[in-house]
Amino acid sequence: MADSQANPPAIPEELLALRQQIDTLDRDLLALLNQRAALALAVGEIKKKEGSVVFRPEREAQVIDGLKTLNPGPLKTESIAPIWREVMSACRALETPTRVAFLGPAGTFSEEAALGFFGASIVRVPCASIDDVFRTTAAGAADFGVVPVENSTEGVVARSLDIFLTTPLFIIGETSLFVRHNLLRKENHLDGIEAVVAHPQALAQCHGWLSAHLPQVERRPVSSNAEGARLAGLDPKLAAIASARAGSEYGLHLVAPAIQDDTHNRTRFAIITDPHRHPTPRASGHDCTSLVVSVTNRPGAVHDMLVPLKQHGVSMTRFESRPARSGQWEYYFYIDLQGHPDDPQVATALRELRGACAYFKVLGTYPLDVH
Repeated sequence: MADSQANPPAIPEELLALRQQIDTLDRDLLALLNQRAALALAVGEIKKKEGSVVFRPEREAQVIDGLKTLNPGPLKTESIAPIWREVMSACRALETPTRVAFLGPAGTFSEEAALGFFGASIVRVPCASIDDVFRTTAAGAADFGVVPVENSTEGVVARSLDIFLTTPLFIIGETSLFVRHNLLRKENHLDGIEAVVAHPQALAQCHGWLSAHLPQVERRPVSSNAEGARLAGLDPKLAAIASARAGSEYGLHLVAPAIQDDTHNRTRFAIITDPHRHPTPRASGHDCTSLVVSVTNRPGAVHDMLVPLKQHGVSMTRFESRPARSGQWEYYFYIDLQGHPDDPQVATALRELRGACAYFKVLGTYPLDVH
């Protein structure tokens, strides 16, 4: 035994040769990345003189789309976006740090969405609530905010939609995230749990599993899943529903993995910013325009509102209603359209749609999520 440990088996020459080739390519890649970073700095200097913004979501979407089209393999096409987002994030950080607000604390799916969209080279600004994400971004303490707007299981995130009615912020991007909920706890078993703490959406998305495995246990809503994980790290009688990353952050055991009722559970997030500090993204070729509208309460009003979309061939990909809270059974309608206002048919449809509405607000125009 001692001899085998003292004399480990020799590495085959074929493997050594391949490792040497990889080392050489890694050095070449590092040199090329630094060349790219130098060019990004030069671009940044020009942008400073022009007074233009550093982050252009439509430009980054076009870069990633172009590379995916050119990819010959064997690198998987779905690997292109996360790799290049990190490259662009690191280059962008050389020009100016990007501050991004999200629902905190550390370990939330909102933080994960922020990192997935902007890359890791950002200044993270965790907030105590969705309201605080909007406030922090509007106040200029963050350049961008990331807020959840829709879940594939539970539908819209009502609070985010309600705030869009009054906020000066608008949407310049979107990203969606596969949501894998785990039961986390200080103890590595289910015995003695007095309450499960999580965001209300997570509690709803895990209703079936909780009813089957912890039917008598209190379900206690908190501001975020990561906040639930933090609390569970302080009290062994609590269990949290959160990401594995949150479990690592707060020293918890993963007692039960993937307890969400829908195995394809995804959450969609909007990237928000101040229109006075950031221009509307230009057309990228695959864009979404989000609106909120209302119509007078009369027969056929909703039908009349949608007629311009059909007449001009504009596809509607989302249609949600929310009570106007006026006490008159009136509603706001949240609509996503395919296309950009620079497209003539979209511009015409929007102009006619505005004329048919009592309330009309464009929430943002942005490139569709790039995977």
